[in-house]
Amino acid sequence: MRVASRALLVALLVVLVTVTGRAAGVLVQGTVVDPAGSVIPGATVELLSGSRVVSKAVSAADGSFRFAEMAPGNFVVRVTLTGFRQTRVSLAVGSTPPAPLRIRLLIGSATETVEVKAESPVADSARAMPTAPPPPPPSAPSRVGEGGVPGGVVGGVVGGSPGFGGGGRSGQLSARAMQPETETYAAIDENKFRRPIDQPLSTFSIDVDTASYTNVRRFLNEGRLPPADAVRVEELINYFRFDYTDSTQGAPFGVTTELAPCPWDSRHKLALIGLQARRLPPGKIPPRNLVFLIDVSGSMASDDKLPLVKNAMKMLAETLAPQDRVGIVTYAGSSGVALPATRGDRRGEIQNAIGALSAGGSTNGAAGIQLAYQMASENFVKGGINRVILATDGDFNVGVTSLNALTQLIEEKRATGVFLSVLGVGTGNLKDATMERLADKGNGNYSYLDSLTEARRVLINEAGSTLVTVAKDVKIQVEFNPAMVGAYRLVGYENRRLRARDFNDDAKDAGEMGAGHTVTALYEIVPPGEEVNTGGVDPLKYQRPVQPAPERVAVASTELMTVKVRYKKPDGNASTLVSVPVAGRGTASARHLPFAAAVAEFGMLLRDSPFKADATWADVVRLATASRGADPDGYRAEFIRLVELAAALDRQRTTSTDARR
Repeated sequence: MRVASRALLVALLVVLVTVTGRAAGVLVQGTVVDPAGSVIPGATVELLSGSRVVSKAVSAADGSFRFAEMAPGNFVVRVTLTGFRQTRVSLAVGSTPPAPLRIRLLIGSATETVEVKAESPVADSARAMPTAPPPPPPSAPSRVGEGGVPGGVVGGVVGGSPGFGGGGRSGQLSARAMQPETETYAAIDENKFRRPIDQPLSTFSIDVDTASYTNVRRFLNEGRLPPADAVRVEELINYFRFDYTDSTQGAPFGVTTELAPCPWDSRHKLALIGLQARRLPPGKIPPRNLVFLIDVSGSMASDDKLPLVKNAMKMLAETLAPQDRVGIVTYAGSSGVALPATRGDRRGEIQNAIGALSAGGSTNGAAGIQLAYQMASENFVKGGINRVILATDGDFNVGVTSLNALTQLIEEKRATGVFLSVLGVGTGNLKDATMERLADKGNGNYSYLDSLTEARRVLINEAGSTLVTVAKDVKIQVEFNPAMVGAYRLVGYENRRLRARDFNDDAKDAGEMGAGHTVTALYEIVPPGEEVNTGGVDPLKYQRPVQPAPERVAVASTELMTVKVRYKKPDGNASTLVSVPVAGRGTASARHLPFAAAVAEFGMLLRDSPFKADATWADVVRLATASRGADPDGYRAEFIRLVELAAALDRQRTTSTDARR
């Protein structure tokens, strides 16, 4: 009886394993990519049995998803993401794991459904997440990843077009490797340490641009370190969102401060100043009056330029509401209207106009800007979003080519309430300095699109923060207490510095904050009496570190500094002041500073900053990993990967340099 019972029990276990598949650990996994083959994080992936959702996942930073311990049966994998068509893949799960899926989303409305068959993965040009850089070809030391770009799986179906705007540009790199680089970046003179006994005030305009981070990401994904002047540390930090308080003293933003030891120099402290603009309630974006000003000159012909812009616009078009208006102005040798201001629900007309755009000719940017502003002004929406969005590689070579003349034109137009944002694209002849300045003078944002995923982030996910201005001319001034601070250094913001008297001058232009936007600034602080790194200047022979005279120190003050912020309402001309004192004691509960510090340290290493002190790539990885926190969109995980990639490239450069000696 015992033998029979044991045999029966074994038989029942075998049946149970066969039915559930759990003991076999049947795994369903795959990757979600965009039409270019670039991976897409943040897509919702559901496993359906009939109409019932069996399991649900969100694609990770590398686009991957997985469902573990699946029972055998017939399922449907449904993938949804705003700006893309809903995609459904039929899948039969047996006793062994099926081949990993590769699901390519097509641009369109989520109400449209694409039914496809499951296919095996195709080794195309998708922008995977490499852990080490490929070696550069001997004939083109600044380029990597040469080779053709085969078609891929479009919605699970073999075919598709070459990549535009992701790592799937290796074919383009091959063609461009023979061309000289003409990318231009404004020179950065890094902020030095200042003594509060001599300069107690530090004043700067906020910066909400993120172009430098995505451009740096593009360089690293291409297998090369970026030029030092392409690295604007504040833009690297401000690419990431932090959960600061969103209300202080009635302002449309909150002010958060934190203080902790400096990770790259243990003798120093690091102070964080964080601003958080109030968030828009879901579905509460005001009516949009958008005029796209599209560079269709010959320099925009490559796949990572105009084709990327067109697909980004198609994605945005699917999110427009009937009360929205969108127009398209093009410029090359001459300017013209490709689409007059059109209601957002007339998607067919909008999509057709986008599809008809093509590149050719030289660039007359000024004439196009004038025409775009005219269209935006004629359709001005009071209380709405009125914005010209310039998409270009910045190569202005015909017409008003003087940067001063262009910025003067834009400054005149911003007074009407129509702001200018800039979408930079492409490689090889990117005019970064030009685009940054145009966006700055136009009261807008400068973003660099290195992929369709980034375009979705800028134009859809963060439409509030990039388009809806809640405060303009936002300036920060910090007064340091010389009894508590021997010296201080603002990390980044070199091209946003202001004179102390500019803070109270309402005629002085400054940066804008969008709904939900965060702004982060870091100060490295040296305690009184410590030696100061003067950034390449020899130590003084006849002076010791300055000790403040008692009469110049505030009586019995233990405050480290006072943070003052001035801002104007979007339609106002007079500024309002917010003032927040900061205690001199560090806190063990600094929630946001560690990750921000890791990004700053990363930037200083990329720049080979004279102030990097004991910073190392390994320290950045450890700090970022420990402080990563909630990362629903996978951007922080991607950052850690980029640090590891930069470290590998730096080792490769060092090895190559040593070999030549």
